Amino acid sequence: MTNLRITTSPDRVRALLRLLPGAIGIALVAYALLAGGYLISVVSFGLIYAIFVTGLNLFMGYTGQVSFGQNAFAAISGYASAILTATYGWEPLLATATGLAGALAVALVVGYPTLRLKGHYLAMATLAIGLIAYEVAVQWQSVTQGYMGISGVPPLGIAGFEITSERGNLLFLAAIAALGVTAAALIRHSRVGRAMAAIAGSEDAARALGIDVARYKLLAFLIAAVYAALAGSLFVHVVGFVSPEVFGLHMVNLAFTMLYVGGIGTVMGPLVGAVVIMLLPETFRAFKDYQDLAYGAALILLLIYAPRGLASLADLLRRRAGEGRRA
Repeated sequence: MTNLRITTSPDRVRALLRLLPGAIGIALVAYALLAGGYLISVVSFGLIYAIFVTGLNLFMGYTGQVSFGQNAFAAISGYASAILTATYGWEPLLATATGLAGALAVALVVGYPTLRLKGHYLAMATLAIGLIAYEVAVQWQSVTQGYMGISGVPPLGIAGFEITSERGNLLFLAAIAALGVTAAALIRHSRVGRAMAAIAGSEDAARALGIDVARYKLLAFLIAAVYAALAGSLFVHVVGFVSPEVFGLHMVNLAFTMLYVGGIGTVMGPLVGAVVIMLLPETFRAFKDYQDLAYGAALILLLIYAPRGLASLADLLRRRAGEGRRA
């Protein structure tokens, strides 16, 4: 009986560590619900960015590609939702679905030729896509209202039922983020995910194995675009306002920071990184004039002592538990 306990203990430890990020996320949402106030808004924005970064992780972490233009698809869907609901009176759900379809169509059109590029050429091409979307939002004032933005966007809802409370929005966003992370985990462990991993390792080797590299790269790009578009529409309906600055380069920079702090290529990394990066500035608010300095120092320390991201720490502990079992 004693030997049985020693054998199964590391398995239990690994199982608990695997569930730890999700348990912390649930605890954080529960605390925000109880505390209320500004914390609900911070966690809600963190969950929206978690959805956005989960899609980016599929393209960059799972498939090994680079994209600086995912904000374009968030802008397309966000503006579609805002215009169709605030100007034409559409239901938010129908407007969001239309925005997702529009972003997916654009991703298909631009992705097919763009993904033939590699390395920094692909990075520059995707950056151009994001910049073009931003300029269209600024210059097409008859539709987007330019820098003035579009206000009066109705909250999320369907058939006359609207989520008007901050706590209701938080619960809804938590559910959507959980579904998004679950879908990403299923993709990672599927045949599609294995093909993406092979492409990330070596495109030439993947071709030698009979994998259609162009097809799977485009598929990853389209899935990432859907995640980004969903995040864009959710942001617009939660805030009730949209302007070009929302989907500018700041969104790209923030998403990359979240991805690398959380752990690129991990399932829970985007969620962990998004929540941590949204909470860090609030944590250091007491430093006042030195807030930015403390925030930057914290990011540097995180990248030094957890270079593979915070989510990878659980993997490290699981490996050590496995080594202890073999010993």
